[in-house]
Amino acid sequence: MSQYVLVMLWIAVIYIISKTVNVYTEEYVCGKKEVRVTRGFAIFCVIPLIWWAATRSQWFFDTGMYVRGFENIPESLAEIRSYMEGISKDKGFYMLAFLIKALIGNRDVWYLGILATFQLISIALVFRKFSSNYVMAIFLFVATTDYLSWAHNGIRQFMAVTLIFAATELMLKKKYVPLIAIILLASTLHGSALLMLPVVFIVQGRPWNQKTVLAIFVFLLAIIYVDRFTNLLNDVLVDTQYTNVVSDWQEWEDDGTNPIRVLIYAIPTLLSIIGYPYIKESNDPVVNMACNIGIISTMLYCLSAVTSGIFIGRLPIYCSLYATGILLPWELDNIFTKKSAQTMKLLMIMGFVAFYYYQTHFVWGLI
Repeated sequence: MSQYVLVMLWIAVIYIISKTVNVYTEEYVCGKKEVRVTRGFAIFCVIPLIWWAATRSQWFFDTGMYVRGFENIPESLAEIRSYMEGISKDKGFYMLAFLIKALIGNRDVWYLGILATFQLISIALVFRKFSSNYVMAIFLFVATTDYLSWAHNGIRQFMAVTLIFAATELMLKKKYVPLIAIILLASTLHGSALLMLPVVFIVQGRPWNQKTVLAIFVFLLAIIYVDRFTNLLNDVLVDTQYTNVVSDWQEWEDDGTNPIRVLIYAIPTLLSIIGYPYIKESNDPVVNMACNIGIISTMLYCLSAVTSGIFIGRLPIYCSLYATGILLPWELDNIFTKKSAQTMKLLMIMGFVAFYYYQTHFVWGLI
């Protein structure tokens, strides 16, 4: 059976386990006592995901490129200087890859496994602590195809994403000095991480506050005047490692992110409009931040729909994990009546499974 089917069956297994075995504990989150799954269970849930990411076929999208790049890295530490002189961008990632190879040798499965272990355990531990429904969060991570798109594909950028995601508690506590240091470190893995420098300030405060409304206004201007935005972006990126981004997506005739994907990722933000009174009343700092960062994610996806899915469409992942893994599970539990919530969860699961099948079968041809 295809691993792309097995991964969904695994989510069903961990759901059954969570309902039949006591895997829960109480702990304080932002000063409030909450029920959460144990760390052991959270990590247990992603072990097969780590294994599948480590042993995936080299033909899967960018995997072959990463494996060949790893094979070309010299194994001797004495060659590190000459190797790094040949790297023009994202030097932190290639330095990490060099050190991994010096440690494990030319074992590409181990290499992919080490990267996947950091990525998926970071995801697991943040969801475990800050999501009100851990199993739902993992399901959404898989069903949105974020797992395949990132842990199996754009792993260089995903290393930067998960490094910042692991620092979520610093963002909540507004510890900006160490948080900015982590973002700058992440930018050495992938330069796009610098996007989070303004975002960590914009998303603070109550949901749908003036900062987020202003951000929406700016995005809408960029969407309405997309040609001017494209020219401005091209000027801004001159003399940077992304100098050819605009010309590349125009040359490749990149027609933007699929509107179905845009709609899927907009669901948490749309529900936050409907459930705004409940979000406001709860005044939960985790939910407030997830709501605001989800708005940024939605607007980035809308912008990518009219520009580039390959380049702009890769930016929302820095924000969308909060929206789908933290905000959406909370909304399903808190803005509907108990009976309605069960119906909404069932419909949501069916919808996301349908999207997963559509993406993996019709778009990617995997199953």
